[in-house]
Amino acid sequence: MAVSVDGQWVTFSPPAGAVGLIGDVTDWRKREPIPVVDGAPVRLRLPRGAWVEYAWVDAAGKAFADPDNAQRSLNPWWPYPRAAAVGEYARHPLWQMPDATQKGSANRLTWESTVFPGTRRVIVYTPHGYAGGPLPVYYVQDGVAFYRTGRLGEVMDRAVQSGLTGGAALVFVEPGDRNEEYYLNPRYLDFLTQEVMPRVEGPLVTASVRGLWGASLGGLISLFLGARHPELFSRVAAHSGAFIARPGATRDGGMIDTVTAGEWLLEQLRASPPTHLTTSLDAGTLEWLTGPNRRMAGLFADLGLPHQYREYPSGHNWVTWREALPEAFLYLQGGA
Repeated sequence: MAVSVDGQWVTFSPPAGAVGLIGDVTDWRKREPIPVVDGAPVRLRLPRGAWVEYAWVDAAGKAFADPDNAQRSLNPWWPYPRAAAVGEYARHPLWQMPDATQKGSANRLTWESTVFPGTRRVIVYTPHGYAGGPLPVYYVQDGVAFYRTGRLGEVMDRAVQSGLTGGAALVFVEPGDRNEEYYLNPRYLDFLTQEVMPRVEGPLVTASVRGLWGASLGGLISLFLGARHPELFSRVAAHSGAFIARPGATRDGGMIDTVTAGEWLLEQLRASPPTHLTTSLDAGTLEWLTGPNRRMAGLFADLGLPHQYREYPSGHNWVTWREALPEAFLYLQGGA
């Protein structure tokens, strides 16, 4: 048996060739693998109701999937994560409803960028029956992932058809080099204002208010720009915001630093509170960004800023973020 669960205790039985366990419990490669000793199982105590993702590593340090576990995750980055649930991982009521029968409409835009190199793609999703008039407009980073994997458009369809809140325009913006664009890069605002917004606002929708939305680095750039530009943005959703970041900070041969860079954005917002923002924050309890997200939410609470903060018993992955989408959407939309 690949994985067995007894209350909060989870036993991972290593397959042949496994010398270590990685996953949410090691923040994947950010900490050393948990060693396999003499082929013995690895036993961990995890939160009740948790969804945990993992993989094995061989003697050469290469990750591989557990051949005895068919439970895949929503991970779009690597083929090897497998998952286990510690009891029952709770789902939001919107995800338990039948799919909405009244679906929104998707418009796809493509152009050659002048701010960043390459072809850019955007999907603009509007509510069922939208025929013009002012709407909240959310610019969503990592757009294809939020559209296909997160299914944010489906969340809106279900919420609107259920009468929980009104609709919005969801602008799913696909990045080129997300590390460059999202790591506290002020030029990303130029890309949004000079290239994305003129193609969306006016030709397709009318914005009543604007918001920014993203996960991980996408959450970082969303809060960074949203806080700095009250003339443009009044709402932000950040899932597992990568709030360990500092302009220009690098490690490991020039890679952006999301491990040791400190919490620069927290310092900036403490000095200059974003009183114009309504913010939805959330994080998994099995990830290295739990503490930074708690501290950001704590700052907002101390300052009395309108916000919500939620935690999910899972890691830095799309299961966590997809589960968080309904509450984020309902909160930012002022839903029931």
